[in-house]
Amino acid sequence: MNKEIYSTIEKRMTRIEKSYSIYATLDKESIRLKKETKDFRPNFFRDVDRIIHSSCYTRYMGKTQVFSNSLDDLISKRMVHVQLVSKIARTIGRALNLNEDLIEAIALGHDLGHVPYGHVGEHILDKICIRESIGRFNHNVQSVRNMMVLENTNLSIQVLDGMLCHNGELELQKYEPIKKTKEQFLKQVDALEQGTNQEKVIPMTLEGCVVRVSDIISYLGRDIEDACELGVLDKKIIPKEITDVLGNSNKSIVNTLICDIIENSYDKPYLCMSDKVFNSMKALKKFNYEYIYNLANSKEQISHYEEMFDALFNRYYQDLKNNLSSPIFDVFLNDQSREYKKTNLKKIVIDFISGMTDRYFNLEYERISKS
Repeated sequence: MNKEIYSTIEKRMTRIEKSYSIYATLDKESIRLKKETKDFRPNFFRDVDRIIHSSCYTRYMGKTQVFSNSLDDLISKRMVHVQLVSKIARTIGRALNLNEDLIEAIALGHDLGHVPYGHVGEHILDKICIRESIGRFNHNVQSVRNMMVLENTNLSIQVLDGMLCHNGELELQKYEPIKKTKEQFLKQVDALEQGTNQEKVIPMTLEGCVVRVSDIISYLGRDIEDACELGVLDKKIIPKEITDVLGNSNKSIVNTLICDIIENSYDKPYLCMSDKVFNSMKALKKFNYEYIYNLANSKEQISHYEEMFDALFNRYYQDLKNNLSSPIFDVFLNDQSREYKKTNLKKIVIDFISGMTDRYFNLEYERISKS
């Protein structure tokens, strides 16, 4: 490209930074593990491109959000969830004059490490990792591993950190970023792989904090709508003290939470919610666990999923030793680097299984059950 045109385009791509809050993350602050040739796209803008072109982003379409094996086309899949997180987070980010490119990258990448059958599958893989003495399994850590190791995308540390620290299961009334170096980030990844308490993990940017709270906002109301669609929940049983504050529709819940955060975080170096709205959000989350998440899978279903995960883990582990025609070579390992192939064999199996869609997982279990 002509140098003069290139320079003009480069300036146009970052001109919005002139209106950013003093608490926003600037593009020039981007940190990468490896140096690379720059182009006219801003750093975090490029990270969005790398995420949406990744294989694990494509697999979002076939991964469970809450309800597995539903034939209802209106029930959310993981792909819908990440789009909702992205839109909610960008709404908050734009209102607070933060870096929307960074927000979008974190939001679209935050759940790349989710496994077949959602959080139930995650808990089962974690139990297998503990049993096999290979650390712990958490989908947020696996999201980083997918981008940093398996697909080698060289994302910015700020994006990877936001993905690592996004855990929407842990609500806070106040989200204040903690500055980190590249070395501190990598140390935190290693610590989480070994089982460090997730509650101690806070994003290094305000944009990462926005995505973390948006993760909660995105699923609370939407999961209620899905449960009602399937006939497993009646909105009338949601306590009045919750609906009086947040409403009883996804639209109302999302709007109330977004507006409260913007109002209480305006021109501040942190995100905050009012006492009334935060307490109602916590109460609604507790309600969802009691009436949706804890009932989404029966004990019999969970027992069957455990059998499936164990069967696949044991088969692939044996295949790595003596079966070069196994799908774990064909579909996964043959495309990995020479360095990766030195990884602990059990960890390789976990990486392979965790990346599967529900459908492929089911097909593989059916295949090995017949062999």
